[in-house]
Amino acid sequence: MARVNTSAERNSTQPRPGIEYILPLRWKTDDELADLTAYLTALREWADITIIDGSDPDRFAAHAATWSGLARHIPVDGRAGMNGKVRGVLTGLAVARHEHLVIADDDVRYDRDTLTAVVSDLAIASLVKPQNHFAPLPWHARWDTARTLLNRAVASDYPGTYAVRRSTLRLAGGYSPNVLFENLEMERTIRAVGGVISDRPDIYVKRRPPTAQHFISQRSRQAYDSFAQPRRLLTEAAILPLLITVRRCPAAIALLTLSAVALAERGRRRAGGQNVFAPTSALWAPLWLCERAVTSWVAIGARLRGGVPYNGQRMRVAAHPPTQISRRLAAAGITIPATSASDASNSRHAYRTARQESVGERDGPDKSSNDQRRQVSGPGAELPAQTHPRSMLR
Repeated sequence: MARVNTSAERNSTQPRPGIEYILPLRWKTDDELADLTAYLTALREWADITIIDGSDPDRFAAHAATWSGLARHIPVDGRAGMNGKVRGVLTGLAVARHEHLVIADDDVRYDRDTLTAVVSDLAIASLVKPQNHFAPLPWHARWDTARTLLNRAVASDYPGTYAVRRSTLRLAGGYSPNVLFENLEMERTIRAVGGVISDRPDIYVKRRPPTAQHFISQRSRQAYDSFAQPRRLLTEAAILPLLITVRRCPAAIALLTLSAVALAERGRRRAGGQNVFAPTSALWAPLWLCERAVTSWVAIGARLRGGVPYNGQRMRVAAHPPTQISRRLAAAGITIPATSASDASNSRHAYRTARQESVGERDGPDKSSNDQRRQVSGPGAELPAQTHPRSMLR
């Protein structure tokens, strides 16, 4: 039986008591052990930490010794499921001590301000999604940043960390561990039980870049995620035929290139992003689109063969459609709270009151307010625009 470490005594003057930081990991090497340990040393002053470790027994024992006194360190429980990260999150959910959970990959690096910001939003939301950005920026992190900027330009990005209410996720019975795109699965599950999702593209949380080898290995797997969003998949799959069609027309190629850069630059400037993302970030967008033009078809080929390779198996489902999730909940006898226009109005009023108390009313209209709008979906609908404190743009 694996040993469980209890969290150490912490400074009694922590800024946000009652935060549970859930960190699922499964390491094959300990190359990042020193960096993560230094991060946990700072983090323990702000939150109770639970690490769910799916590493091999020898590595698990070494981690337990290293993180003793920093975090509660437990193994993944015996639940079934193909996605090891989701199994780790669900294990953490089952033993969580607090209502406010912050779920984060092992490469995410909060500071005190950003952690406080995402948890504060749980006062009026069930799930809060901040914005990740890479630090440092090797070439492959710049390449992948282009994907982030394009996502920000047309909708929202999917970070490696969420803040979520324990009660909402437990009400849903967790979320499926048999999907590839686990973040989207969690969002759709939260919505299905009537939860409010707060999209915060103005809260910037650092993330360590992967190795170049890992980055390359993930290209077709990331493209496979688009099977959960059919219209996006069709758009991405159409890029390659379009490029083949215009390959002999330099003017058309130039127009497509400039359009891609302009769209990415729009995402870079959204919600104060120009203060975080490098000025040259948008220039990588054409390269990323060329990558996705090819990997989309690789992903389609994988689908025809039964799914994308994943831990020695083939994962067929990227994420379940919302209707299928709703049917699962109904079959499990989970009651979905009814919502109304009055509920939405009350949620908007609660948000306005909370923001006025924390940062005060803006002095007047801001020309960039549309880019800085705080998107909230669910019973609370879209809430009014507010600007977050600059201290949270670190």
